[in-house]
Amino acid sequence: MGDPWHGGPKPPLYRPVPQAAPAVPSAGIEGALVPDIVVDGAEHGALTVRAASVRGDSHRYQAEPRQDSVCVARIGSGESELLVLGVADGVGSAPLSHVGSQKACALAAGALDRVAGPLAAAVAESDLPGFTALARQATAEVATLLRHEAERYGRRPSEFATTLRLLVVPLDPEVRVRGLLTLGDGGTALLREGRWDTALGATEEGDGAVIDTRTPALPTTREPVATLISTRPGDVLVVCTDGLSTPLAGDQDTARFLARAWSPERVPGPADFLWQLQYRVKSYDDDRSAVVLWEGPAR
Repeated sequence: MGDPWHGGPKPPLYRPVPQAAPAVPSAGIEGALVPDIVVDGAEHGALTVRAASVRGDSHRYQAEPRQDSVCVARIGSGESELLVLGVADGVGSAPLSHVGSQKACALAAGALDRVAGPLAAAVAESDLPGFTALARQATAEVATLLRHEAERYGRRPSEFATTLRLLVVPLDPEVRVRGLLTLGDGGTALLREGRWDTALGATEEGDGAVIDTRTPALPTTREPVATLISTRPGDVLVVCTDGLSTPLAGDQDTARFLARAWSPERVPGPADFLWQLQYRVKSYDDDRSAVVLWEGPAR
């Protein structure tokens, strides 16, 4: 497939391949073992998932670990089975945020699994107060466990700071409601009939109404924003870190390229999806992670 496509007359200066690996002394053993790139996916009936996370040019140049993480997990059982699709973005100023983002994804999947039954019911019934209460319960549990991890390392909880954005998807084909919980920056976008809605799940916090310019992050912030989303066959839902949400909302070439690449007519294979996610635009050099859900017709 060659180098990823790029917007503008010239590609960014840095080569679009993994560069120097993080060193164990500076990143810690867990940080040094974070791969430059991960790719994942799943298929359940009419639902198809692709996920990837890529270390950004700036972290590659500085030989720093990728701070983003992705989550593709199945929780619950029987009629309460759900997909949990998410991303976490370690806060750049926090020295162990690359560890925090990985652990936040794993801990969140476990916390949501413990309430899978009522969670599935709340989403199926479009019960936003019920979903909000369960989302807050799960997020508070993740925050507490991250604090325990900090204690185990002998570090401050703020050193593990990470955002978290999760999409909860019932596997029941009759249910077309999805639950979204967000804590901190990042984006959720809907591709419908070739057009992007990049303000999906936007809040006043996301629109800059908060006086403190720092993004809310675990484990200090414990209460997420909860939203319910109704989908249609043919919709494409994207949950991503700001390494993608910023150019998707602000660069027309990126939006057009991904609208074509991720159209519902043909779901890309994992390798193609990874190549597409690495579409390059100058000045956008952060880690980039996305989990994308293609909503097919009921089978």
